[in-house]
Amino acid sequence: MSFNSLGLSDALLKAISKKGYTTPSPIQQKAIPPILEGKDVLASAQTGTGKTAGFTLPILQILSQGQHLRQRPIRALILTPTRELAAQILANIKEYSEFLDLKSTVIFGGVNQNPQVTQLRQGVDILVATPGRLIDLQNQGLISLAKVEILVLDEADRMLDMGFVRDIERIIKVLPSKRQNLMFSATFSKDIKKLAMGILHNPVHVEATPENTTVDAITQIVYPVAKEKKTELIIKLITEGNWKQILVFTRTKQGANKLTESMISAGIKAAAIHGNKGQGARTKALAGFKDGSLTALVATDIAARGLDIPLLPHVVNFELPNIPEDYVHRIGRTGRAGANGEAISLFSPDETVFLRDIEKLVGLKLPVQNIKGFEPDPNASKEPIKQGQGRQQRDSTPKKPKTDTTNRSSNNSFGPRRPSQNNDRHSNR
Repeated sequence: MSFNSLGLSDALLKAISKKGYTTPSPIQQKAIPPILEGKDVLASAQTGTGKTAGFTLPILQILSQGQHLRQRPIRALILTPTRELAAQILANIKEYSEFLDLKSTVIFGGVNQNPQVTQLRQGVDILVATPGRLIDLQNQGLISLAKVEILVLDEADRMLDMGFVRDIERIIKVLPSKRQNLMFSATFSKDIKKLAMGILHNPVHVEATPENTTVDAITQIVYPVAKEKKTELIIKLITEGNWKQILVFTRTKQGANKLTESMISAGIKAAAIHGNKGQGARTKALAGFKDGSLTALVATDIAARGLDIPLLPHVVNFELPNIPEDYVHRIGRTGRAGANGEAISLFSPDETVFLRDIEKLVGLKLPVQNIKGFEPDPNASKEPIKQGQGRQQRDSTPKKPKTDTTNRSSNNSFGPRRPSQNNDRHSNR
């Protein structure tokens, strides 16, 4: 199948061709036609499958064929959980809309709102936003959503994890009741399905890959290692393997900073990204990682969500995630767009429960390889990581919440959600 067969306009096909794409991915083949027909869609796809184009291309088509209003009110609203993902989606929209008369912009927290407000006042057809900043501007009377025709919830599972359900509920209340709704998620949990029931109307279900599976192009390896030797081992892997680009996941912000400092001391060019880093620092670190001036990018789960790093060869779980779905999201940073990748997990005995949960989720016994000199003590305790480092506090040291828009109630009409699993949320508003 080619993009020509999906019913896209010549302007979009020209932009797609310019990017060098010829064949739509499975999620694009399945999602684009029903979206063009105006149907609500509930889609599940792993990262790296082209899902962003799966909703941006048909949205651009629909809006370009619709009536152009002089003031350019917001006609399509795309909600994302993090600012990195929001910025990436906007970049894709601008590339695909190069030959269309449509304007788009992004708003998120952590930066001065004035430039964002200026762009909104000039009129935009498509707005990409994180929920917190959107509600802040709405409360100030600086934004109107009265003309929204299409609503997209991207990374809906992460929205729930970060506690954005109340925000989503508040936003939906001010949107026109007649609109098209699209929900994209890496997983179809019970909570996601409950959320979908409250928003979508007779949705078309699209699933490009089996739920919670990992792509075949990724080689997965588990290295058992004494906890105190993890830093030494990862430095050994990078230096002796002559790795040029590696994305490393830690469970906490403090852990990311500490590991980064150790890498730099060992002569490895590295930087950390997490919620305590300013947007400028995060953008600079990501740019350096992409252009090769940095070898290692050390990130917490939320900070890394939505990163688009082409042909990333190595992902390392310095610490196993305590939420098994996050393993799928993490290693999905590699093996993208048909390329091969390697996902390595440094496993210490106190993470045994996490490893079992991951293997149960992906339906796979992960291959184990021992490295001489780094094996954990066979008598080491398998006592799970304490709660302070576990499910309830994955990315620690939360910022003090504001009283107006950030201290959300956990009650919602869309059903229960998981407990809050990190505290990067306020930093991504």
